[in-house]
Amino acid sequence: MEVNQMLLTDSKLLVVDDEKAVRDSIVAYLEDSGYTVLEADNGQTALELFERESPDLVICDLRMPVMDGLQLLRRIMEVTDEVPVIVVSGAGVMTDVVEALRLGASDYLMKPVVDLGVLEHSVERSLERSLLIRENYRYRVELEARNQELQDHVDRLKLDLQAGRAVQQRLLPEFPLEHGGYQVNHRMVPSSYLSGDLVDYFQPVPGKLVFYVADVSGHGASSALITLLIKNQIDRYRDEIENDASDIVLIPAQVLRQINLELMKTHTGKHATMFYGVIDTEEGRLDYASAAHFPAPVICTRQVCRAIEPENLAVGLFDDAHYENRRLDLDGFERLSVMSDGFLELLDDSTLQEKEAHLLELGADPTHTMVDFLTQISESGKTQSAPDDITVLTVEKVN
Repeated sequence: MEVNQMLLTDSKLLVVDDEKAVRDSIVAYLEDSGYTVLEADNGQTALELFERESPDLVICDLRMPVMDGLQLLRRIMEVTDEVPVIVVSGAGVMTDVVEALRLGASDYLMKPVVDLGVLEHSVERSLERSLLIRENYRYRVELEARNQELQDHVDRLKLDLQAGRAVQQRLLPEFPLEHGGYQVNHRMVPSSYLSGDLVDYFQPVPGKLVFYVADVSGHGASSALITLLIKNQIDRYRDEIENDASDIVLIPAQVLRQINLELMKTHTGKHATMFYGVIDTEEGRLDYASAAHFPAPVICTRQVCRAIEPENLAVGLFDDAHYENRRLDLDGFERLSVMSDGFLELLDDSTLQEKEAHLLELGADPTHTMVDFLTQISESGKTQSAPDDITVLTVEKVN
């Protein structure tokens, strides 16, 4: 950092020497160099001037009447260590010079000072060092204040995120849902305070089970807000069927089309993959629509386990995106597992193909559901550093 020479010559100096001739020559030289110079003939007078005028630097003889230079130096250092003090000592009193440097003097010169240019150079060097120290201190104070402001902001943000997470948690199903011989359950492990995953299931009318999983792009508050929008939209359709106003909640492709349009209206650039299913428990069939949901849900019957391959575009990408209703007969049905893509991060397989094959194995294992698997992995601590939200929904035939 370079110190402006003009800043140095604007400084106020205090010269303290009991020898008037020496003092006059020093004062005259420094004033000619552009400094404002105060003078005193002993330490006591100098201390009074120092307290009243607040000079930027002190040049002090060590041997003086009333109060010597060492006493003055001690008193100045009791007040501040930011003002440099240059001590001037006669020959033969080096012990005093050593003591002055120990007390905090910035430099020393030996009498007689024949070349006052040497004194001026010492003044410039001491002022420069003092200005740099003050600037560094000011920057440090400002940095600490800004760091504290940042920490306060982070703390407030954490509280807001925790509150947001609490709101999100209240929107999720609290308990498994069992109806007509089918049980729906879920588990969610968010990667941060706010999740970009959404899962829900409910019984809108007798004989029907609705369930869905959505995985919004990105993380954090903006993704969490999109999950709230999707949840709110589907809850509106749920209210409509309860009030005999519309049965759209039972038509998966139509739900996805409407959510796609709502996301496009937000202009956030956010999109989501979704799997939306409706089980007719009396007829034993599954109607579903997939908005590029990945990984593919795994459905198992008594005969086989297979993936339901993702179709169509994610919601929130194009106004004219088209979604298809699909139907599956649930004769011999055992379980269906729907995961968000964060689940793949839990698998140690090296390729995507291997991971997908591993998912089929996990989905086919009759000893546990995917929810049980995620619970075990979570309790082992493996999900603590997961880079993405992890959500699993399972549907089982229970009788």
